[in-house]
Amino acid sequence: MAAKPGKDYEFAVDDASGREHVFKDLNEASAFAIQVALATGKADLDMLAYSEDGAEFLLGEEGIESYLEDPEASVLRRYEIKVNDMGRVP
Repeated sequence: MAAKPGKDYEFAVDDASGREHVFKDLNEASAFAIQVALATGKADLDMLAYSEDGAEFLLGEEGIESYLEDPEASVLRRYEIKVNDMGRVP
């Protein structure tokens, strides 16, 4: 059985106001997370898995193992994205 985006896995990013934005596509979620990090200095990008198939699609065998450790926890991985404004560089 193949994982289905939106059913078996999603990606989530909180914006500066704390509102969660959910994406089915990692590229869209990553772009949004970078925008949030540029505006605020930091963003968290969560990989959410709702089934073994979703966990396997996202992280392979390691994903299945992580999922089976706690199937009730939907956050399979959290990535912290930080932006340090270094100012103008001559």
